[in-house]
Amino acid sequence: MSVHTEEQGSSLDTIKLVVAVVLLFLGIVGFYYFAEWQGQAVSTLLRVLGLLVVAGAAIAIAASSLSGKHLMSFMKDSRLEVRKMVWPTRAETLQTTLMVMVIVLILSIFLWGVDSLLGWGIKSMLGGGQI
Repeated sequence: MSVHTEEQGSSLDTIKLVVAVVLLFLGIVGFYYFAEWQGQAVSTLLRVLGLLVVAGAAIAIAASSLSGKHLMSFMKDSRLEVRKMVWPTRAETLQTTLMVMVIVLILSIFLWGVDSLLGWGIKSMLGGGQI
């Protein structure tokens, strides 16, 4: 008999996530607040750098929580799986693209013909559009 226990996030993890969200919110508010701070325009570069620093701090705080650790583990596993994929060669990609373009062209000509035929049939049934 196996007992499956899930890791429970503590209240500290919840506090970390709330602090991260509040910090990110304050960073965005500060970015717009300092656009015209005390009559002098603060450089956009400084505002963007400040926002990036605050966002980095918020991400670091969120990553230290249990759900953040799970997310980081998932991202590492996803990257590992992408490395295992077999990607098509350039020639295969060009051949597939060419086939898709030819099929789209053939289907568009076919649908144009069916549309023209149905349009002609409806027009002849309604008397050529004349009253």
